[in-house]
Amino acid sequence: ETLTMVNTALIDGEIPVRTYLPPSGTGPGLVLVQEIFGVSDYILARAADLAALGYVVAVPELYWRIGLVATPESGDDMLAQAMAASQALPWEDAVADTARTVAWLRGQSDAVGGVGLIGFCYGGGVAFAAAAQSDPDVLISYYGSALPRLVGLAPQVTVPSLHHWGDEDAFIPLETQVEVQSALVHGDSQEWITHPGAGHAFDNTNPAFHHAEASAAAWVQTRDFLDRRLPIR
Repeated sequence: ETLTMVNTALIDGEIPVRTYLPPSGTGPGLVLVQEIFGVSDYILARAADLAALGYVVAVPELYWRIGLVATPESGDDMLAQAMAASQALPWEDAVADTARTVAWLRGQSDAVGGVGLIGFCYGGGVAFAAAAQSDPDVLISYYGSALPRLVGLAPQVTVPSLHHWGDEDAFIPLETQVEVQSALVHGDSQEWITHPGAGHAFDNTNPAFHHAEASAAAWVQTRDFLDRRLPIR
């Protein structure tokens, strides 16, 4: 069994980023954008999963600007602390730091064959906004919570995209999702998948959020999308 290697760096001397290398040592790049809970164990596990597929995965610590690495992953005030952290970080800074990470990853010698963006929840919206600035090769957004207010950026996000949503999302109602889909999805290169019975953050392994069937299905679909749109060469 080949273990995934992890490197850490400071982009421009500021942004902490963890880089997961695939077993081959090189591959297409993916910038993985955190949830509001920060760079949690769940996010790092997903980074390792993507690296195991053959990708060089960079995970920026966006909360560095407010002195946090991660918010609690359990406890009654978990969501409140996470919401406070995401609100304390200026949105434009989160987007700009993500775009800087895309540019940084493009310059790394082990990232070959393009660079994509993938984000979860808060990070799904940040990734979409960063895609408008950084022109990645692909975009994958899991229930991007800010997307309803970002639809004006749709003309600038023309890269192949995959969006995952749950039809029982308590934060973004299904009717709002339909409106966002009509604004974002034009042609075969933008894909939108709605998962029955799934709520917001259904891929997160915390029992408060996890929907096992939707998580498993979305992962297969994500792998298929990457195989088609950002293949390992």
